[in-house]
Amino acid sequence: MNINDDFQDNFKQTKFSKKRGISQFFSSFISGMLGAGLVIGICIGVPEIKSKLLYSNSNNSPIIKTTETSNTSKEYIDLVNYSGTSVAVAEKVLPSIVGIKIKYSINSVFGSSKAEATGSGIIISEDGYIITNNHVVSTESSSYYYEIEEASSLKVTLYNDTTEYEAEIIGTDKYTDLAVIKIIDTSSLHLTPATLGNSDKVKVGEFAMAIGCPLGLESTVTSGIISAVNRTVDSDDGTNYTCIQTDAAINSGNSGGALVNSNAEVIGINTLKLSGTGVEGMGFAIPINSTTDVIDQLIKYKTVKRPYIGISGIAVDDSTAKKYNLPTGVYVYTIENNSPADKSELQKGDVITKIGDVEISSVSELNKEKNKYNIGDTITLTVYRNNETINIQVKLEETPEKNSATNEEIENSLFNKNNNNRNNNSLFEFFNR
Repeated sequence: MNINDDFQDNFKQTKFSKKRGISQFFSSFISGMLGAGLVIGICIGVPEIKSKLLYSNSNNSPIIKTTETSNTSKEYIDLVNYSGTSVAVAEKVLPSIVGIKIKYSINSVFGSSKAEATGSGIIISEDGYIITNNHVVSTESSSYYYEIEEASSLKVTLYNDTTEYEAEIIGTDKYTDLAVIKIIDTSSLHLTPATLGNSDKVKVGEFAMAIGCPLGLESTVTSGIISAVNRTVDSDDGTNYTCIQTDAAINSGNSGGALVNSNAEVIGINTLKLSGTGVEGMGFAIPINSTTDVIDQLIKYKTVKRPYIGISGIAVDDSTAKKYNLPTGVYVYTIENNSPADKSELQKGDVITKIGDVEISSVSELNKEKNKYNIGDTITLTVYRNNETINIQVKLEETPEKNSATNEEIENSLFNKNNNNRNNNSLFEFFNR
């Protein structure tokens, strides 16, 4: 009923008394107000309608409140909405996060001992597949002093469930620091797969929440913002990663857990943090978009099929390049027998300066560009040899299983070996012949 129409009708009906007209007006007015109040009261109970009524625009902006004093007027954002977002995100994502516990043996010059490591994982399917970091489940580490055996036990714990469920490693990839594990028996479980987002759309400053099991404390959430995107960081073994940076607290045990947005979508896999004196709030996550192909291959093949050239190389940095009047690039240290490089015109001692149209100055850059191609593709390498620049065609093949070490590892081992002689004789002989 329209209040204005009521009023006009009552006003025009002069055959009634003034007293009766006023009475009808107030009766209609009060009825209208009660009806409106009832509608609003019901709608407040419906979240979608509630948000449209309370938020000031279609973008669901937080409520803006104003406080006034005698001299100033200030606006601030009601944090109730922020808190509600955090609660909703945590409630949706927590059931998709697991704790991981791995046990293994260490043999050293001092004898054998048992060790245990913990981490986090993200459920991606109802039948028990879980993604995590390679360094969480991999025991491939050894030195002259010790050797770590394969895991003797791998177990996962679910949200609000203290039971430890047996799991197995499906596949690992050291190059991307990703791994897939699987709960062996899921017949009695009702698992909740996480929703994957689009990490290409992540913006600096937006809400971020890290969820995992830091320091063995299961189902822990921390929040913050996205500090940077496409941030290049290096791990302890020299592997290069392009990451999302966040100030949401990431600690030991968070590795393999989820970095999620305000829509409760996984946008990254928490991987590492910077620590040390004066360092605060610098955590890094692998963008989820860069993991999907790797995850698919690990489930299908238990490994990642990558193209390879078949060389070991050493970076020619700026100082070396200036010293010997050379371009920066990758010095070809060895060529593997029957490899794509061996079948091409590439020679030991060449300096690779480009792959395709992209200049490279390190082994990691060469790997990064090479991995953009498919097995079977023919690539063009720009090579410096005997004061001349030439182009060489190489047809990429699948990396053989025996070639498990990354080129960064090969590069580091060569540097360590060659640095016993400060003149770096292997390079010196080539550069001066």
